[in-house]
Amino acid sequence: MGKVTGFLEIEREDRDYAPVEERVKTWREFVLPLPEKELRDQAARCMDCGIPYCHGTGAVAPGTPGCPVNNQIPDWNDLVYKGEWEEAARNLHSTNNFPEVTGRVCPAPCEASCTLNIDDNPVAIKTIECAIADRAIESGWIKPVLAPAKTGKKIAVVGSGPAGLACAQQLARAGHDVHVYEKFAKAGGLLRYGIPDFKMEKGIIDIRIDQMQAEGVTFHYNAHVGVNLPAEKLLKDYDAVALTGGAEAPRDLPIPGRELSGIHFAMDFLPQQNRRVSGEVQLEGIPPIVAKSKKVVVIGGGDTGSDCIGTSIRQGAVSVMNFEIMPEPPVKENKLLTWPDWPLKLRTSSSHEEGATREFSVLTQKFTGDNGQVKKLNCVHIDEKFKPIPGTEFEIEADLVLLAMGFVHPVHDGLLKSLNVELDARGNARASTDNYKTSVAKVFSAGDMRRGQSLVVWAIREGRQCAQSIDTFLMGSSTLPR
Repeated sequence: MGKVTGFLEIEREDRDYAPVEERVKTWREFVLPLPEKELRDQAARCMDCGIPYCHGTGAVAPGTPGCPVNNQIPDWNDLVYKGEWEEAARNLHSTNNFPEVTGRVCPAPCEASCTLNIDDNPVAIKTIECAIADRAIESGWIKPVLAPAKTGKKIAVVGSGPAGLACAQQLARAGHDVHVYEKFAKAGGLLRYGIPDFKMEKGIIDIRIDQMQAEGVTFHYNAHVGVNLPAEKLLKDYDAVALTGGAEAPRDLPIPGRELSGIHFAMDFLPQQNRRVSGEVQLEGIPPIVAKSKKVVVIGGGDTGSDCIGTSIRQGAVSVMNFEIMPEPPVKENKLLTWPDWPLKLRTSSSHEEGATREFSVLTQKFTGDNGQVKKLNCVHIDEKFKPIPGTEFEIEADLVLLAMGFVHPVHDGLLKSLNVELDARGNARASTDNYKTSVAKVFSAGDMRRGQSLVVWAIREGRQCAQSIDTFLMGSSTLPR
């Protein structure tokens, strides 16, 4: 814990944002870090609460709320309060391979489950985590962790998103020869190609890739396993294979007019801008999708929809409308009913604040257009049973429609079908969290490919646990943390 009476004496302060009129002109991050004194004061607010629900599932019992990677939050809060930043960084990295990522894009279930959140004033955990991680990078504390000995075992990891990277790094540190196969030109998965640069600049990914290469991980790019690289070759060449390719099959909106031009999945739109920012060559087969001078409608109210909003505004959209099929949640949750679980409440992102209009309980029934190009959406408001409310029909003009309604399961064609991996009822690779083994011998799966669409922090957790299971499978036991 931090200062014994800190939570009584110090009010919660958190990072602020650069003004909207400034930040929308650039693709750079715009969160303003707290000065060190304020960070130490905020860490001092961490109290001796008895049961630290912020720890997550490992702190109390499986299924409890808080941090999925079991960050030892009170411990590193205390270290920050005392000014022991390097030791705080060591503690943080003992449970989280990429805290500079989670400190930027994790929704912070730890803060929702903080005991002080009963009074709406949780410890600024995410801000402190990010500060520790950034200081570790700036101070040169991010160094390769070399295995004391090599095992002679070779492992293939398919997919270089957060689950794949965490899995690969842990296995390399156990002494295995790890090869990561990535279908695109650079590593990172959705961290690289899905999350906009204004939320997370990509240099921090490159720092981790350099670290992992120094630890012995080999990256193979433009290697689309099951498409231009036979999956069977991995079974032949490696002692174990980890499938961490994510859940990339988007939820579609099969209504009249869906075939019109100007209607795109979010993940056809967002990666193009990320590639523009980095100077990377665009993928063939997908026409340029740009919001400049267009009336944009984003369908889907989650993080991906928010990313589409912020990207459209920066590209110069005339207007941005955001539709959500679910009813508008309450501004404030009932803490007696929800705490310490993750609450359902209205969340307004930085992108929403930049100029989007939001509408809830909206069902899009039809797209209409001219000369094959979308021009209007025909919509209706719905009740709590998702039934159209007579008399609430309306139309809205649109030149660009972005579908950000989530992902249904991993892509089945290619990798999963060629390996004949058994799927669960939701279409994900079937594997339990006991050992992460699939139905195919020596093939494991973790992250969104196994659990379905989820958070980056769950991907890191599953990647780490999958690595421990693979290490145990190959060596009979493992010293890797679970």
